[in-house]
Order: sequence, then C-alpha cells, then structure tokens
Amino acid sequence: MTKGYTNVRSPKMVFVKPLKRDAQSILSGATLDPLYRTGGSSVMLGAAHMHCLPYFFADIPDPRRAQGRRHRLSTVLAIAAAACLCGMRGYKAMADWANALSPKARERFGCRIERGRRTVPSESIIRSVLIRVDPVHLDRALTRWNDAYGMGDESLAIDGKTMCNAIDEHGQAHIMSVIGHETKTCYTQKKWAASG
Repeated sequence: MTKGYTNVRSPKMVFVKPLKRDAQSILSGATLDPLYRTGGSSVMLGAAHMHCLPYFFADIPDPRRAQGRRHRLSTVLAIAAAACLCGMRGYKAMADWANALSPKARERFGCRIERGRRTVPSESIIRSVLIRVDPVHLDRALTRWNDAYGMGDESLAIDGKTMCNAIDEHGQAHIMSVIGHETKTCYTQKKWAASG
C-alpha cells in the first residue's frame, strides 16, 4: 500500500506487510531459495524450437514495403521472440543475441545467405518490424507457439495499468494482463476504457 505523491515536496511512503511469516529470515539469508527467485525468466531453446519458431509467424502480413526487404518477416519475428524467451530485453539486447548465434542456429531460424554467410537482422530492422507488425497477429502466433511448446503455469496473475495520457473517444485507456507465475508468460492483454 502506498500513500502520498512522488514529487519532491511530499515523498511517497510505502507500507509493506509480509505475506509469509518468516519472510525476513528468507530474504536476509546468504542465498535465496530458488522458489522465491524472480526476475529475468529465460528458456533454453533447443534445435527443434529454433527450427519451428519461424513457421508460427509465417502467416502474419508483412507491414514493410517490398523494396529493400532483406530478411523474411518470419525470421525477424522468430529471432526477436527467441531472444525474449532467452531473457533479452530491448532491441539492442535482441540484436546482440542474434549476432551471437552460431551458423547452425542461424540456419535453423532461416536467416538469409549473403556472401556465403548467414546474416541476422540488425537492431534497426528488429525495431522497425516490432513497432510496425500487427500486435494481434503477433499475440496469436506467440500463443500458438506457447500452446505447443510452453512450460505451463500452475497459477496466473491478473494485473491492470492505467495508460497516462492515453485518452480517446471512449475515455482513459486501461490495460489488463494475465501473466503466468512460473513462466512469466503474458497469456493475454486487453484494452478497455472506463465509461465516463
């Protein structure tokens, strides 16, 4: 629970109530039990995962102009998704992860051949594709992949956020997400506006 504002004149106070009786001893131990560790969840992708991932994006319409396309949309999306699954956050981290792929991994993702070598999409290409692709199509493709290869969750968390300055004809925009506790997978997101 919080009280106050986050400006300089009135600092925000945070009130914490332990949800577990021995929380202080658990958190102050030399090492934290894996059961309580959170943070960058990552998945180890095998050869089969890398090979099949582009197929889940194959039917997504390409928002780019035909002129100048160097990489297939399915390859760019598969590499971006795989990088996220392996714990990468941000366009630069995704591009660095892609650059570190072995020649065999690049072949599995279907990377194009240029001067005898398979090349990966650059940071700017990954960024351009991700901000232009239809998020509904992307969400469906990722959900299909997760249904086929995901680890599964025993419990789900529902979280909502109010989008600052995101006001349209229906009012202030809100986003509701359903996230898996174990895998940190976002199963779905819905936008709605409060009726005024």
